[in-house]
Amino acid sequence: MVQRFDVGTRMAEMAVHNGTVYLAGQVADDATQDIQGQTRQVLAAVDALLARVGSDKSKVLMAQIFLVDLVDFDGMNLVWDAWVTAGHTPPRATVQAQLTKPGWKIEMVVTAAV
Repeated sequence: MVQRFDVGTRMAEMAVHNGTVYLAGQVADDATQDIQGQTRQVLAAVDALLARVGSDKSKVLMAQIFLVDLVDFDGMNLVWDAWVTAGHTPPRATVQAQLTKPGWKIEMVVTAAV
């Protein structure tokens, strides 16, 4: 069975299947913040979504990070490193990408175990 959460006409915010939760790309609500502020917002959204299905950041299986400008890599990593659970750092990819809304600096896609 597939459970979908916050289903819209174009996409769902999250889906759960066979003990795995798949999150849609998470972006900052306040795009006026710098990379650290936007990264904190994105990770808070990830935390909140995972909590809704009984999961947490220690169960992240994979993270895909999209940055508009690679100059923000170090700033994003400062926030990421403070957020991840020691001993449970997941596989991760970070790439440069053009995002759809001006001002967004980061988008993150996370897959986790429930």
